[in-house]
Amino acid sequence: MKTMTASLLVAGLAASASFAQVTLPEVNPLDLSGAIVTAGSSTVYPLAERIAERFKDEGFSGNVTIDSIGTGAGFSRFCEAGETDIANASRPIKDKEVVLAAKIGRTPIEFRVGTDALAVVVSLKNDFVKDITMEQLAALFSTAKNWSDVDPSWPNQPIQRFSPGTDSGTFDYFTEEVFKKEKGPLLSAPNLQLSEDDNVLVQGVEGSPYAIGYFGYAYYEENASKVRAVAINGVAPNKEHVDDHTYPLARPLFLYSDANVMKAKPQVAAYLNFFLTFVNEEVEAVGYFPAPEAALEQARQSWLDAMK
Repeated sequence: MKTMTASLLVAGLAASASFAQVTLPEVNPLDLSGAIVTAGSSTVYPLAERIAERFKDEGFSGNVTIDSIGTGAGFSRFCEAGETDIANASRPIKDKEVVLAAKIGRTPIEFRVGTDALAVVVSLKNDFVKDITMEQLAALFSTAKNWSDVDPSWPNQPIQRFSPGTDSGTFDYFTEEVFKKEKGPLLSAPNLQLSEDDNVLVQGVEGSPYAIGYFGYAYYEENASKVRAVAINGVAPNKEHVDDHTYPLARPLFLYSDANVMKAKPQVAAYLNFFLTFVNEEVEAVGYFPAPEAALEQARQSWLDAMK
């Protein structure tokens, strides 16, 4: 995200040292009704679902729809079709998506809501992989046919690969970090199964000692009795290693909306306010980590700016 996105986005992750503590106006869910329609990242879904449940528990009488369809598909519905009020995303919006949004009169506003550590996982039946390098990870999801091609001490058995689908922000993030934005190496790998449903990936990895997959940390934590996370460069995915920036596959989580949508639909603005107010009370319970305080302060300031 460079010039175009920076100029068109109302808010990004700019340093917010100039902001004092940002306080949003209090929201009373009992005073609100109407529909809130969101779609996008399967990674953000558990967090969004938890906040929506709390919003309803505290009195919101309307309906909150949260479709888990992948970040790319979520941006398509928000930026092209204009069918949703909020896009849930596990990657920043792309320049081309901002351009598409402008064509329907929308200017995406970015709200950072948390941090995810992408977990690389193997079956509990796998007793030979504990730690891999980034180079080995790349080979495991591209050119290597058998496990022994990556490490001669590993079994001479075909690698079974499980990956989120190409509409997923998790897929985008993985290919960006592991293959420098090149999707070809992963998509051309043999024995590859793609799915937008993280539960399908869990089941696939769980079923074979020669399987490997990846998905958001919340899904790993939810299924830790079925699959095992692999350390990368000797660093395990956990809060400590996300906070000290040593885990190499940590990434931001976002919501996106538009000022006109927020002003036209008070329930959408209130839901975003509620999300930004209480997210840090809920984020770790669903398996993710708080956003840096400066980023969360920036998101709250962006909400205030949008409502002027």
